[in-house]
Amino acid sequence: MDRQSFEALVREVLDDLPPEFSSRLENVEVVVEDEPAPALMRALGMHPRRDTLFGLYEGVPLTERGATHANVLPDKISIFYRPIVREARRPARIREQVRITLLHEIAHFLGMDEDTIDDLGY
Repeated sequence: MDRQSFEALVREVLDDLPPEFSSRLENVEVVVEDEPAPALMRALGMHPRRDTLFGLYEGVPLTERGATHANVLPDKISIFYRPIVREARRPARIREQVRITLLHEIAHFLGMDEDTIDDLGY
């Protein structure tokens, strides 16, 4: 799948998310990046050549925001094109991985920890 088709797919998946996720996405930018930088992987405790990262949430989760959290830059969810395409290969599997990754990263935005997200299947 080429990059342009992948970006269109990410937009489609975002449009099809369950309302309990999509309705809460205010001041969050979703971007497609080629792949995570090795320095980022290391900062996350991952090995750039052995580990795979499909997405990343950067920002302040809703559960940690106080009354003074206003007039700030948007939070960011990055979806990494190359790792997803390499791993999933087929269009249907790519779509499903994009969906799972988006739901996982949005769950972080909502303040869920890894255990809760795993329990939800994302």
